[in-house]
Amino acid sequence: MAGIALDQVSKKFGLVEVIRDLSLEILEGEFVVFLGPSGSGKTTLLRMIAGLESIDSGALMINGVRSEGLAPGQRNLAMVFQNYALYPHMTVAENMAFGLKNIGLPAGQIKARVAEAARMLEMEKLLARRPAELSGGQRQRVAIGRAIVKEPKAFLFDEPLSNLDAALRVRTRVELAELHQRLGSTMIYVTHDQTEAMTLADRIVILNNCRIEQVGTPIEVYTRPASRFVAGFVGSPSMNFLPVTLTGNGDRVAARLGDGAVVPLLSAPAGEGPWELGIRPEALTVVSEGLTRATATVVERLGDRTLVYAKLSDGTQVIAQDSGKSAVKAGDSISLGFDTSELHLFDGQGRAVLV
Repeated sequence: MAGIALDQVSKKFGLVEVIRDLSLEILEGEFVVFLGPSGSGKTTLLRMIAGLESIDSGALMINGVRSEGLAPGQRNLAMVFQNYALYPHMTVAENMAFGLKNIGLPAGQIKARVAEAARMLEMEKLLARRPAELSGGQRQRVAIGRAIVKEPKAFLFDEPLSNLDAALRVRTRVELAELHQRLGSTMIYVTHDQTEAMTLADRIVILNNCRIEQVGTPIEVYTRPASRFVAGFVGSPSMNFLPVTLTGNGDRVAARLGDGAVVPLLSAPAGEGPWELGIRPEALTVVSEGLTRATATVVERLGDRTLVYAKLSDGTQVIAQDSGKSAVKAGDSISLGFDTSELHLFDGQGRAVLV
């Protein structure tokens, strides 16, 4: 296993800056997910750690050893790509053993490592098959097995589930979580899928615009987002954002919505507006008597809950939540209640201000 530390690393492609003065420490045995939209630099950062992209400035430490100048093979890291990159003419066993043969490992050790990886991934019956005889999920397991047999210091995953169908993604996601528990290895995983990040990660690193927006556990980034970007990117459906003006002072501060409704805040925020109030759909609920009224426009029935898309009198669009047996229909006038313990406030720079 290995701890990995990045200190003020930067990367440009020509004049385009991709990573800017980024610092991050990944603990030994930790499962860290790089999460962000397309173009945020998450795959480039992973490839910089792997040695597939150079680091323009800054330092990379792997297990306490300065490593940005080392060749990829000298870093003892195993990477699993989005595309399986299996040799079609080789069997599963041969694909998994290929890298070990190239470094001259004795045949007995190769056989033992392949057998152990196949046992872990429940692939013992597939070892004699070729990739064309496997499903997408099985091919991905072979790619993971090929990484396991190297006994690397850390595993690097670049969107490994994106080519799988929805049901298979769920099953493979569970398998990856179980694999991490069994191996206890350091794992870094790149995805744009927040569900993968929330369910797999010990910590999530949220990237945007060449830099880190926030680092935290899944619960931390969901319940206490550091910025409006994080609040909007993490969570499905997204957080509601309502333009507000602040009234009062001291312990009697409130946010006034565009339709005139007043939502009490728990404390006076620091910073400067314009202000936006953030509230997740599960904290904005359909009630018999609430703080404001809205008109339902679309109703999504999801079984255990109902999402109600609604419009306030000033035209602001919101998503509220009701019970699974909700009787609300499109066109209904509804009353909305705010859970004031679950409010977020963002200043004019998009920074979160705790209330």
